[in-house]
Amino acid sequence: MNLRNEKVLVLGLSKSGIAAAKLAKKRGAEVFLSEGKDIADDKLEQIKELNELGIHTQYGGHTDEFIQNSKLAITSPGIPPHSEIIKKLRAENIPVISELEFAYTQSKTPFIIITGTNGKTTTTALTQHILSKKLKTKACGNIGFPPCDMADDDLDYFVCEASSFQLNFTQNLKPYISVWTNFTPDHVDWHQGLENYFKAKAKVFLSPQAPKFSVLNAKDPKLLEFASKAEGEVFMFAGNIGANCCYEENGHIIFKRNNIEEDIIRLDECQLIGEHNYQNIMCAIICAKLTGIDNKTLKDAIMEFKAPEHRLEKVAQKDGITFYNDSKATNPEAAIVAINSFNNTDVVLIAGGRDKNTDLTEFCKSINEHIKTVILIGEATDRFEENLKNNGFTNIIREKTMESAIDKGIELHPDVVLLSPACASFDMFKSYENRGEVFKDYVLSRI
Repeated sequence: MNLRNEKVLVLGLSKSGIAAAKLAKKRGAEVFLSEGKDIADDKLEQIKELNELGIHTQYGGHTDEFIQNSKLAITSPGIPPHSEIIKKLRAENIPVISELEFAYTQSKTPFIIITGTNGKTTTTALTQHILSKKLKTKACGNIGFPPCDMADDDLDYFVCEASSFQLNFTQNLKPYISVWTNFTPDHVDWHQGLENYFKAKAKVFLSPQAPKFSVLNAKDPKLLEFASKAEGEVFMFAGNIGANCCYEENGHIIFKRNNIEEDIIRLDECQLIGEHNYQNIMCAIICAKLTGIDNKTLKDAIMEFKAPEHRLEKVAQKDGITFYNDSKATNPEAAIVAINSFNNTDVVLIAGGRDKNTDLTEFCKSINEHIKTVILIGEATDRFEENLKNNGFTNIIREKTMESAIDKGIELHPDVVLLSPACASFDMFKSYENRGEVFKDYVLSRI
């Protein structure tokens, strides 16, 4: 895509928007960055830097001056396809792409795209960790840096965590490997329907964006069904299905290609725990094998890898109690994954926060099967307690603060105290990261 002297519109003063604007300017385009919202004072320095590079900026709305005669528009992941600005661009026949797609058009580095409702951050981090032992790679997308920041770097692969928001605005991105960790309802409002959410993710598995390799979850019914449509050489994980797969058998993870099996690692040799993390490991193993990583390097890298922060992160162990921070579980589906990681164990679960009003039936079922005590905090307390009791779980404690919840958890002396809120954080905290830090800091202060 030759952009010299062409007008390029960038929507959103986000990290990815700034990276796209700088790369477009570097390619010789006349760049206009438009932010629809008013900006805080701490963003003025970024505006000044962009202006000094010769990038035109505006905020508080999108004017016709910025929009008209653009060769293309690069949009922020936060702007939904049904927004007025996207409708206007399409009415003007201006192509709208994501920063991810723009980086693909401007770089020769092949992409490993990792998407899914849950698990993609851990899978991306682990895949990058393994590949970096032998190859020049960087994590990017929702993890690490925008790929536009690295478009001219000498790399073997981008290992890219990709959201449905980013993939929705791709048209020509053809990954080397496309990974789909799982599919559960999420972001329905943004996509205006569950089927649109699915289609956004499916794009990088189908022509014209078909990858060389498709990697799909055999335990996800929707993805197992989709496997017959996915293009490229298809690999399944979490099930011994077909000639190409990665699965667990007798406590070992086995990789199989063309029906030739290789024993990669034992589950008890992995730092990550839980069925969902074993699935993440299987994804990373497939990616590593398809990029030529030898088995010893692969195994050693898995053995030394620890969970990313706030994702079933082991915080500490004291007096027989192990503390896990899973603050990233901002919906019931994500919390279920963590809850199901513990069997035949006395677990105290700290849950609650700002309620997303999603169905709690499966969440309550998992709690009945795996959790001994639930401590509820935050705005969702009443509804969560009502649903738990209606599903036959009554060992519930209500607390007003994270600190008092941790104190109560320690007082009960379980095997595990697990923070997996199943809710957003904004009733009590700035973000799920802030919530996780408060949990960790107080746990460490107590031990």
